[in-house]
Amino acid sequence: MKPIDPARFQTLQEIVATARARLAPGPWAYLAGATETETTQLRNRQALDSLAFRPRVLNDVSQVSARANFMGREMRLPVMLAPVGGLESFAEGGAASAAKGAAEFGVPYMLSSVCQPGLEQTAAAAPEALRVFQLYVRGDAAWVDDYVHRARDQGFSAFCLTVDSALYSRRERDLLGRFTKPWRPTDNAGLLKQAALNWDDVKRYKDTHSLPLILKGIATAEDADKAVQQGAAVIYVSNHGGRQLDHGLGSIAVLPEVVAAVAGRAQVWVDGGFMRGTDVVKAIALGAQTVGLGRLACLGLAAAGPAGLVRTLQLLEEEIAVTLALLGVRSFAELTPRHVTTAMPVRAPSAFSAFPLLEEYPLPADLRD
Repeated sequence: MKPIDPARFQTLQEIVATARARLAPGPWAYLAGATETETTQLRNRQALDSLAFRPRVLNDVSQVSARANFMGREMRLPVMLAPVGGLESFAEGGAASAAKGAAEFGVPYMLSSVCQPGLEQTAAAAPEALRVFQLYVRGDAAWVDDYVHRARDQGFSAFCLTVDSALYSRRERDLLGRFTKPWRPTDNAGLLKQAALNWDDVKRYKDTHSLPLILKGIATAEDADKAVQQGAAVIYVSNHGGRQLDHGLGSIAVLPEVVAAVAGRAQVWVDGGFMRGTDVVKAIALGAQTVGLGRLACLGLAAAGPAGLVRTLQLLEEEIAVTLALLGVRSFAELTPRHVTTAMPVRAPSAFSAFPLLEEYPLPADLRD
């Protein structure tokens, strides 16, 4: 397919439509899908759509900033590229392309341990980028320690253990389409290491390593409180984008109880269905410090590589700035939980229901091959 000038994208919907046109059926189904009935994925979107804004007026919003702090550094937005396995299926260069796009725009990224081209090569691709490493445990304590040391040596700012993946789930779109992902785990002995991960391993990490620890996959106040007591620097609210436990709650529905349980003792991050600027603003209003972008980042990469990712983030930034201004605030610091309330959703949720005009307005002619 011929290259596309990312500047031509005027909406996030055009990013989604272009990605759909460019991806093969297998990778597209993987990107769109989740586990079993996909209920958790749908609840991610439903929970976001069940929140409405309470705007304040007659405030001077002639100057609005969407900038935010991430682990001591100022970032252009309070978002991060969430860890996604197998980014190489969506864009040439895989994680290295994502790192380049993140660095060019000015947001951090979290590298998945099941993503090519690997830890060292991804770090080298964008040495100026702020980066965090995420690990699926496939070995013993010495194996984990090796990854921690490598991450530290390559300038990663923190280390993340994913804690909601004791078993690999049944992702029926992949099974029905007979799509075999190159990163799907097949080593049963290694998989059992992830299944055996427990709070003693968290304690051992804290007793052994100085890199700040992130626990990704927290979904209850009880586990959030225990994670803080164990010394986690970041409580990462996530249900794996609906890809692990079916019939879970939407991430943003869980966020308030986690924020209350953490009570300022650690940072709280969240991902799960975040596709629009309004979604990000809702999460920050409810107490999250950072929002992880998984599918949306993949869509940008699939549409036009690193430049497509940058354009995706630019459009998201525009949406966020407009939302903040129309809420009557000049920055995220002025945002509070009083700016949101509950409401009935107006449409049925789906993986891409955040783009309700996707079928009505097909890809513009100047973006087609």
